[in-house]
Amino acid sequence: MSAARARALLAELLGTALLVTVVVGSGIAAAELSPHDVGLQLLENAIATALGLTVLILMFGPVSGAHFNPVVSLADWFLGRRSGHGLSLGEVGAYSVAQIVGGIGGAILANLMFDVDTLLSTKDRATGPHLLAEVVATAGLVLIIFALARSGRGALAAPAVGAYIGAAYWFTSSTSFANPAVTIGRVFSDTFAGIAPASVAPFIGAQLVGLAVAIGLVLALYPDAGEAADDVVVPHDEAAARD
Repeated sequence: MSAARARALLAELLGTALLVTVVVGSGIAAAELSPHDVGLQLLENAIATALGLTVLILMFGPVSGAHFNPVVSLADWFLGRRSGHGLSLGEVGAYSVAQIVGGIGGAILANLMFDVDTLLSTKDRATGPHLLAEVVATAGLVLIIFALARSGRGALAAPAVGAYIGAAYWFTSSTSFANPAVTIGRVFSDTFAGIAPASVAPFIGAQLVGLAVAIGLVLALYPDAGEAADDVVVPHDEAAARD
């Protein structure tokens, strides 16, 4: 493994860990600060997540692309494979492992900072409307990422993705997980932002359906989007990582 690829995997691990720390930590803080107002809790959680995700993409994007999400990494491979751009399938696997490990570590870190026991969540979320919401949230996320990369506006991905996820907290009934690594990480905190283990497989299944929908839309709108796969989520030195 090249030094550049090792740095990319470290960036994915740290970025995903800090993302889940932001999600879970702000959820715990919101529940403590606004215990009788669920709407205000969601607003606090959404704002913190939108701002935190924006900063994390800016921080780690130049190193790894700031995927922080196995669905994004899969889309990067699938759309870029024919033109020789983006991640290889093996790299998708390595990215995904780093993202999942980071997600779990991020939840544990948030628990520790708020002196909350690390327990498996008991919050069941796998209902029909929630799963449909995950399809919509994931499809929208992948579509906006590749639309920006293909049109040469990848530099706008950090604020655009942050804004999208912040908005999707409100316009989806699932509060827009849209990320298998984050979904798995949130199992390890029985708090406001948690998700029960039994809900994980249905959520990830819905996210993969959203990925398929997004790929279809990307190919319909931007047939040559795969040529921009090296610039997902933001432009980074993909060639150096392969050396």
